Amino acid sequence: MIPQDLHIHTTYSTGDGAVEPQQTVELIAAVGHAEVTGISDHVEYLTGTAFERYSAAVRNQGFHLGAEIVNVEDVDYALSLPLEYRVFHCYDEDKCYKAAEKMVESGRPLIIAHPMAVGTDLSRVPDGCYVEINNRYIWRGDWRSFYTPWLEQFEFLFSSDAHQPHWLNQNVARYVGRELGIRETLLFSEDH
Repeated sequence: MIPQDLHIHTTYSTGDGAVEPQQTVELIAAVGHAEVTGISDHVEYLTGTAFERYSAAVRNQGFHLGAEIVNVEDVDYALSLPLEYRVFHCYDEDKCYKAAEKMVESGRPLIIAHPMAVGTDLSRVPDGCYVEINNRYIWRGDWRSFYTPWLEQFEFLFSSDAHQPHWLNQNVARYVGRELGIRETLLFSEDH
């Protein structure tokens, strides 16, 4: 069992074609792959009563309640929700770095999602953000060159970004972490 996985999608990400119908909150609980589990479905699909159903399903399993924000236009809505943490696509645009600052100021953890895959300039990411080593995308580029300059500046965590049951692992992300000498930050531990 891995210590933590906070970037997991379920069938509540209704418009995401990568999510399989079997990827339910209940299945993730039954698999039990992580000691600390957080669900972070796409916030744009969690409007109206969908958020209430989502929140109840996640909390009924004892999971941490998060959401992934892909579009900067959804930041204010995400900030209005009672989320424990947020996962953010920080594209290399001024408005995204400003939105990240705004979310950090909210006092809830902000995870910068798969920064290598979305082109985040880590030199512009505000202090206080957590940087993700993402199992789904980490192998698609020169991770050593991308992350090494920032090892002392940020705290890192590993995520599966699971959209399907067989993605519920972090094997490659954890390999990269070992190679880089990263000590994983556990967001919801007593030490943090």
